[in-house]
Amino acid sequence: MTAPVRIGVVGSGFGARVVAPVFAATDGCAVIDVVSARDADEVARLCARRDLDLVSVHVPPFLHAEVVVRALDAGHAVLCDKPFGANTGDAQRMVDAAATASQPALVNFEFRADPARRQVADLLDAGTLGTIERVSWTHWSAGSRRPLRPHGWLFERAAGGGWLGAWGSHALDTLRWWLGDLTVVSAHLTTGITERPDREGVLRACDAEDGMTASLRTDAGVIVTVDSTFAASVTIAPRVVIAGSEGVAEVVADRRVTVRRADPDREEWTAPTTDGDPHLVPMRAWAGVVRAVVCGERSLAGVPTFADGLVVRTLLDRMVAVAAERGDGR
Repeated sequence: MTAPVRIGVVGSGFGARVVAPVFAATDGCAVIDVVSARDADEVARLCARRDLDLVSVHVPPFLHAEVVVRALDAGHAVLCDKPFGANTGDAQRMVDAAATASQPALVNFEFRADPARRQVADLLDAGTLGTIERVSWTHWSAGSRRPLRPHGWLFERAAGGGWLGAWGSHALDTLRWWLGDLTVVSAHLTTGITERPDREGVLRACDAEDGMTASLRTDAGVIVTVDSTFAASVTIAPRVVIAGSEGVAEVVADRRVTVRRADPDREEWTAPTTDGDPHLVPMRAWAGVVRAVVCGERSLAGVPTFADGLVVRTLLDRMVAVAAERGDGR
């Protein structure tokens, strides 16, 4: 029997709540330890352990490079969460460290394993929609507004916070996976809630965006529009519409994919029921992929690596720069 992949998780939030339990329940995986990024000594100790095969890093973006480089230098494979550093400089540092270490280095774009998004990828690969002509993606969430989320690193620009990195990084990776490389045409960033109380009740200013609108272009000239916020007054089901010369695909709530053509007939596909947290279903499938890569049982074809993380991080920074050129506050 093949020995299990031994995993150390860094992160007391998403890492402890979602990633560690999913890996622990995945065949062929064993979670050895979970530590908080707040304890630098514990992080250093975990990265130095010799009884680990993979270090899974789920810390605020401004800490990504520090923890990732330490783990790679210790000879471990690494899974780093999005948005892959607080800026392109952080991302390049991690890419360089991975090249020197020659270890599997993956980015946690787990939504590539989401069933509905994989269904769309299959439709596009099969040419079902014909030549793609335009794409739109709307995602309006009240997640930081009702109830009001306390101030923390997510609302601090210097810490790598902001909705662009938190949600936009996943969207950009999905769009690149579906459609190929992207160029930023325009971007607009907004901060609808400019002050939030911290966990002690002290009112703190928010200087990272909680909403974004962007226009992107594929190498084939397809214009993609993205409009999203997590400070809406109410949450509505996210929707992606992909229009092609032979039909249109509509994805609602990452659960239902409908294909319509000129004739009255349409095709509908519905994903299995989720367990509440939308990360769980894709994360369970993705954990198996990570295990297979670390074991050498699967190639990196179609698997998001540090190279993909660098491209997405570069696109994020470009969107910030384009927005700043038009006078946005971020």
